Amino acid sequence: MKDNKMMKENDISKIIKSYAGVLIFAALFIGVVTLFPERKEIIVNESSKYFIEMLLIIPAVMLSIGLFSVWVSKEQTSKYLGKESGIKGALISIIIGSLPTGPLYMSFPIASSLLKKGASMLSIVVFLGACACLKIPQGLVELKFMGLKFMAIRWSFSILLIILMGYIIERVIDVKK
Repeated sequence: MKDNKMMKENDISKIIKSYAGVLIFAALFIGVVTLFPERKEIIVNESSKYFIEMLLIIPAVMLSIGLFSVWVSKEQTSKYLGKESGIKGALISIIIGSLPTGPLYMSFPIASSLLKKGASMLSIVVFLGACACLKIPQGLVELKFMGLKFMAIRWSFSILLIILMGYIIERVIDVKK
């Protein structure tokens, strides 16, 4: 009987942890709307737009993660993006991270999947950094409006600093997979 009760409490705890972000967001949303009732319409409209955007994008992300899980083995991920891959893994992460054109929040489930398959924290941080500031379409627009010199300098510093940040975070954070 005790084991059954403990299992139920454990299940409830897992459910609460799974939905903690949603619950916190809902509480914040209600709090902001309550504090600023005159802005309620704008808040609801903008939130609805982002929610719809996420509903349209998340299926593609889940499909990508599913295909990645099937097509790329844990051994391949570990070999090319694992702890032993070093700078080569960081450069591969930059290439992979610079390809997506969607919003940054699409990258987090992909990063989580990479981490579960054996990618190092360096590769994960570099991948997320590249997704945030080294997207190829963004670079083309930057080239057109800011010029080659500006783009080359910014990309060079971004790559160096993202890799440095990855090395530092890898030393500081020990991730249990």
